[in-house]
Parts: sequence; C-alpha cells; structure tokens
Amino acid sequence: MSESNAEQPVAVRTLGLSKRYGQGDAATHALRGVDVTVARGEFVAVMGPSGSGKSTLFNMVGALDAPTAGRILIDEVDAAQLSANELAFLRCRKVGYIFQQYNLVRYMTALENVTLPMTFAGVDAEAAHRKGMQLLEQVGIADRWDHRPVELSGGQQQRVAIARALANDPMILLADEPTANLDFQTGQAVLDLLGDINTERGVTIVCSTHDHRLLAMCDRIMWVRDGRIERVQRRDELTIRTGHIGEEAS
Repeated sequence: MSESNAEQPVAVRTLGLSKRYGQGDAATHALRGVDVTVARGEFVAVMGPSGSGKSTLFNMVGALDAPTAGRILIDEVDAAQLSANELAFLRCRKVGYIFQQYNLVRYMTALENVTLPMTFAGVDAEAAHRKGMQLLEQVGIADRWDHRPVELSGGQQQRVAIARALANDPMILLADEPTANLDFQTGQAVLDLLGDINTERGVTIVCSTHDHRLLAMCDRIMWVRDGRIERVQRRDELTIRTGHIGEEAS
C-alpha cells in the first residue's frame, strides 16, 4: 500500500504528481501520477536506481520544484497555490533541507551557517546565536563553531548542515543522500544522528538514499522506478542482511 496510517496527521501528501521535462517526442517523464502520503513523525526512505525519478520526487516533496500536473500538500497546504513569498515562508518554516553536497556558505563560520535560516525568519540575533550554539552542541560540533567549511571534515560539514536544517524547528526534514560523501564510520554516525532527531524530536524525515543501512531505522521504504512508486514496504516486511535485502517470509 502507498498510504501511511490514516489515523496519523499528515506531513506531506502528493496527488497525481507528474513532472515532464521538454516537449513532444523529446519529453522526459520524470514522474508519472505519483500518490504518496507521509505521516507526521515517520521516517521514510526513498530508494531507486539512477534516473528512476527518486531525486525529482524528493525535490517535489520539499517544494523545491513545481509539478507539471498534480498537487503537493505540505501540512495540508497546497504548495502550487502559493505565491513566491508564501512558498518561501512555507519552506523556511516547515521544511529543513540536508543536501548531498552540504551547501554551506563557504565564507561563513559553522555558527553563522546555522543561524542563517533564523535570520531569514526574523529571529533576534542574540536568540539566533544562542539557539545556533545549542544546535551545534546537539550535533556534537560546538567546539568548531568558529570554523569555516574549508576547515571542517566532510562529516563535520554534514553535522553543520543538519544543525542548519533544524534551525527553524521544521515539521519535515529532507535528506538527500546524506551519507554519499562520507566514509563508513562517519556515515553511520550521521545516520544515528538522524534517527535520534526522528525519535527524540518527532521530526518527520524523508531521505533519498542508496545506503541500505538506512533501511534498518526507517518506518517505510518507497521504491521508485520509471517515474512511479513501484512499491511501498514497512520495515518489518523486510529481511536485511549484509549484501542482501529480501521480503520477510510469510
């Protein structure tokens, strides 16, 4: 089934979501009528081969791109019906983004990067500074608050990116291949941190990934192929072993 528990409040819902690039015979259909629902507090992994539409779906869920057809509802607000200013406000207040390439501002310190979203949201500078330090402490990198990205390792930059994503207390956290550029041990530490954010803070997480370690900690897995949701499975429906993912025996 492609729906989450109907009794839970909904964080994100897509209805007939389609995305086409180009026109006529040269058009590429990245998404083809996708209907998905993510409940508040869920941890969902989006998996699929390159070119499957996984990244397009990820960008749509975060209202980073507009669909060719269909609707995206974030906290039951239709993103397609919002003005540019309203959409910017929605992204700022409701969604936190963790990008594969970190996307930190290179001339800013770790603390300045974390407080940047709060500045855009109109938070008082002193309050933003205080909260920024608290977030850096929570992700285990407070001692590097005055370091710029070039002075940080990949794992440290990712921790700063996670702290920044949490700056405005988002309802949903979108993580795009969060372990792709990290070594095994550092990647595991980042996954553990995301798990803690989900369980302790109740933040909804949607993670686009090829990292099968994530499957052991998420609630559901959405498998994407050829622009469609091929199947959706709960964690308890899978048997996960090193080098193998299979369905539980009935």
